[in-house]
Amino acid sequence: MSWHKGNGGQGGPWDSRGTPPDIGDLVRQGQDRLKRFMPGGGPRGAVVLAIVALAGLAAWTSYYTVPSDSVAVVQRFGKYLKDVPSGLHFKLPLGMDTATIVSVKRQLKQEFGFATPGATDPYQSPRDGRLETEMVTGDLNAALVEWVVQYRISDPAKFLFEVREPRETLRDVSESVMREVVGDRTVDEVLTIGRQEIEAEALAKMQELATKYAMGISIDQVQLKNINPPAPVQESFNEVNQAQQEKERLINEARREYNKVIPLAEGEKDQRIREADGYRLKRVNEAEGDVARFSALLTEYNKAQEVTRRRIYIETLQDVMPGIRSKIIVDEQAHGILPFLNLDKQKGVRP
Repeated sequence: MSWHKGNGGQGGPWDSRGTPPDIGDLVRQGQDRLKRFMPGGGPRGAVVLAIVALAGLAAWTSYYTVPSDSVAVVQRFGKYLKDVPSGLHFKLPLGMDTATIVSVKRQLKQEFGFATPGATDPYQSPRDGRLETEMVTGDLNAALVEWVVQYRISDPAKFLFEVREPRETLRDVSESVMREVVGDRTVDEVLTIGRQEIEAEALAKMQELATKYAMGISIDQVQLKNINPPAPVQESFNEVNQAQQEKERLINEARREYNKVIPLAEGEKDQRIREADGYRLKRVNEAEGDVARFSALLTEYNKAQEVTRRRIYIETLQDVMPGIRSKIIVDEQAHGILPFLNLDKQKGVRP
């Protein structure tokens, strides 16, 4: 194959007139060049070409790269050989060794009753969301339960070889366990206060079955989403729910009033009790003091009656006389004393 010079003397695949050559001619010229490089040409050259192609294919299939969040499960002639961590690795070429990449650090999930748009995992979305969510509670009521199971692949070899379709098996296990857990509770517990208990119990039972079946899966979380009654009873359920909320509101108000009144009454009761105890102690101590004083006075009276009697009289007068504003002292032997009305005193003043 020769190129004509044109366009200023530069070589190229165009002729002097600037038109491109025929494609078939280029292919035939290339084949002729390749035959000249092959020793002897003919069948021997084809064998050499096959050997070169086989060597290139072997080199191409002898290495592989494992992502950072995954491991590779290596099989030799179909038999499990080993797990290989992330990075660049080599294996026997031409299909003697096969490496299956399994993501072990990525958290996967399965959704029941609803589907996230754009999900790439075919086992993530429900097969029949309506049928999966319809459940019967322990008190023979119906409920529509939606939930999510988040899991990781903990043992790649078991995940690939121990169970056929492990993701499909996990969906069946999850649905079975959730129906069992919901069936052990009333509809009120499922819809209101029992959500956390249902999630914890379902998680434990799912993990137990996953371990028993050697699925190679570790379940991280079971989370309940929307829980609703069936559509035909939705309105009645809303009325019951409103009544339940009204009941809880009244109970909370009553408890608030109770907590406001009862502690105050308890405090007043304790105060009255302490006041009564203090008054009791005061009267008892005063009485005991009076008794001790009278006993001591009686002892002194027995020793000197006249002196003690006079002393008591004088002490009594000392206590009484200061409180009397007007004092009239009358001789015992005086007769014919005329009482008179004191008009000079201010009205309302005691004489």
